[in-house]
Amino acid sequence: MIRSILDFLRGGRALPVVPQRQKLFFDEAPDHIYAIGDVHGCDDTLGRLEDLIFEDSRKRDGTKWLVMLGDYIDRGPKSASVMDRLTSRPRADIKRICLAGNHEDVMLDFFRNPSADHRWLNFGGLETLYSYGLHKIPSNRQALKNALLSRFPDEHLTFLETLPSLLSVPGYCFVHAGIRDGVVLADQNDADLLWLRPGEDEKDVATSGFVTVHGHTPVGDVEIGTRRINLDTGAFMSGILSAVRLSGRNEPEIIQCG
Repeated sequence: MIRSILDFLRGGRALPVVPQRQKLFFDEAPDHIYAIGDVHGCDDTLGRLEDLIFEDSRKRDGTKWLVMLGDYIDRGPKSASVMDRLTSRPRADIKRICLAGNHEDVMLDFFRNPSADHRWLNFGGLETLYSYGLHKIPSNRQALKNALLSRFPDEHLTFLETLPSLLSVPGYCFVHAGIRDGVVLADQNDADLLWLRPGEDEKDVATSGFVTVHGHTPVGDVEIGTRRINLDTGAFMSGILSAVRLSGRNEPEIIQCG
């Protein structure tokens, strides 16, 4: 199923296998982790949510991380601004870790193979082009790639290329989409980590020893279970961007901005 989606976006073509992204494993968790769901170009909302998170973090002692769960670009109006924000230092005493989403991978795939039948523009990419100041879209895809790269900061491209696909700390695993049952984390495939959706028959039973925190599958409100937490509340459609604070043994606390 995941392969068929990728092939569809690539116009049905089989492309060379791209090396797997880095996976991050830590033996100790920070005292507080804030995780944010899919942003999709909603930079104004992200800025307001960051303000709430930074205000909350100043009230808490200990180490703090901010984990971004991917899909920073496409669909919403300000992808370039989101990229500027995420390639700059956070405005607080907090460590920020950004993970890759499937939309970042599709954009990079277009850069590698700007074929006439590539469907990135219909996958939310058109709004991303507008945000980088491209309003006259060349019909030739190679010309479009060159026009975009002429406006695309090097640090934005490096950022996209080096995003890890998984972050693991004791008790939690952070990915964009999901993990494949029965596969150890070190062996998880990026296609699953960036594209997998929860199964309808999935039982909410914590059998893995950790909770998976993810986005990718839009829901009406944050879903918190014993097995996974879904933070994608469809910001570009609903106007609501969601985060969760995970603090040791305390119950997860939802932070939202609309």
